[in-house]
Amino acid sequence: MACQGGSSRHQRTGPYRSAREMPKLKTKSGAKKRFKLTATGKIKAGVAGKRHRLLSHNAKYIRQNRGTKVMSASDAKIIKIFLPYGLS
Repeated sequence: MACQGGSSRHQRTGPYRSAREMPKLKTKSGAKKRFKLTATGKIKAGVAGKRHRLLSHNAKYIRQNRGTKVMSASDAKIIKIFLPYGLS
C-alpha cells in the first residue's frame, strides 16, 4: 500500500511542539563570550592587539587600546545575527 498525501505523523517536530511553531535559534557560543551589549543596545568588544609583542608598540597605542570599544554599525549588524535573543 502506497502512502498518499501528507501524513502528519511523519513531520519532524518534537513531541511537545506544534507543527506551526518555529524552532528556537541558537546563539553563537563564540559571540556570547566576546561581546557585551550597552544599555542603548550598542555592542561592546575588547580591542585587538593587546596580548603580546607590546614592546614594539609605542605608549600611545597601548594606552588607547585599553578597555573596550563600541563596534561600528556595519559590524554590529553582523554580530546581532549571531545573538538572536541578545545577551542576558
